[in-house]
Amino acid sequence: MRGIVFAFAILGTAAVNAALPKMLVMVDEKALGSISTSEIETMAVKMLGEKGIETVDQNMVQSNLERIQKAFRGTGDNRAAAAMGREFGADAILIGEAVAKPNAGKIGDSNLRSYMASVSFRAVRIDNSVNVASASETATVIAMDDVNGSSRALRAAGEKALRKIVPELVEKWENPNAKGTVYEKRAMITITVGGMDQIWKLKEMRVRLKGMKKEVESVAQKSYVQGVAIFSVKSFVPAEELAEALVMNPPEDLKVQVVEIREATLNLRVVEAPRKDEE
Repeated sequence: MRGIVFAFAILGTAAVNAALPKMLVMVDEKALGSISTSEIETMAVKMLGEKGIETVDQNMVQSNLERIQKAFRGTGDNRAAAAMGREFGADAILIGEAVAKPNAGKIGDSNLRSYMASVSFRAVRIDNSVNVASASETATVIAMDDVNGSSRALRAAGEKALRKIVPELVEKWENPNAKGTVYEKRAMITITVGGMDQIWKLKEMRVRLKGMKKEVESVAQKSYVQGVAIFSVKSFVPAEELAEALVMNPPEDLKVQVVEIREATLNLRVVEAPRKDEE
């Protein structure tokens, strides 16, 4: 596959599939500054395979390649990348740029020339468009011809960058609260809660949110009108994980129902939990 190339991968073995993201890998690579190649794609697939990571058939993506390339080049930001990954059911997207060029002039009186390649990657989380991990590497090789020199330089820089970003991505995905991870900067989530027809329910929900030290850094109540409360939460975890934590461990005497989950919003409803003597 030439030019911008795409691949899906499940990062992890069967034992940890559920904890790791489904990846869309996209690399724009050029040899001699302008000739499209697929050196980095080939290396990425090989390295993922060595770790027991599954990659899928490219034909599914290839049929939409021209349309996706046009959409991404038109915007080029994380939101566009996230939208693209979401369309293909990915949890995260690995975006790469790679270029190899010959240095001017030959070495001494020989036919040798040096070739330099630079490769950069960034991994973007689909649900909030936040960077998960990044890596940039360069490499210089000496060769007698442009094809061999560019290819070797790309492989050398690409291998170094991939060996850095793949373990970092896995580690940060599995430990989202660790320093330097995707949620180190926190995600702002707006939580709308219906069914708050009594003031004690509002209090219990507020107390519960403020007590979620593992998931939440801060909570601010924005409004309370006709039984609907709106909270702004600075969260360590994505919206779906915050919703799961509230459902599994709800406010006292209440049950939490999930109405809708979006990228940075939660719509919930509370109902009174049945008393033990009523069960």
